[in-house]
Amino acid sequence: MALFSNLSNYKNFGLLIIRVGLGVMFIYHGYPKLMGGPKEWTELGGSMKYIGIHFLPMVWGLLAAVTELLGGFLLIIGLAFRPVCILLFINLVIAALMHLRTGGGLGEAAHAIEDAIVFAGLIFIGPGKYSVDKK
Repeated sequence: MALFSNLSNYKNFGLLIIRVGLGVMFIYHGYPKLMGGPKEWTELGGSMKYIGIHFLPMVWGLLAAVTELLGGFLLIIGLAFRPVCILLFINLVIAALMHLRTGGGLGEAAHAIEDAIVFAGLIFIGPGKYSVDKK
């Protein structure tokens, strides 16, 4: 359609919208997990059992919470973009597996799966030119 033909000139702006939107939401979800303290971290890290890791659930939970909070901030500014996308992808795969294996089914796992797919794509696309990592 001719109406939308010039929008391809704004790919970097589109990436900025995606980065800021996802980043804000991951900060929103990561902050309470991080502030929840050791009890919250242990519960969150307990999800690692679904990939066969049963040791140090508190540490894994803390790492997951930090990944969401700090990863969200780094997404927004576009710093260490690809490593952050990889860490968030891993975080979301584990979240999806937890939902699937606790009986939540695809309905509960869908959000984590959708975000994981977005991060998998962003690993290859990169942050765009409106980022600290800009080359």
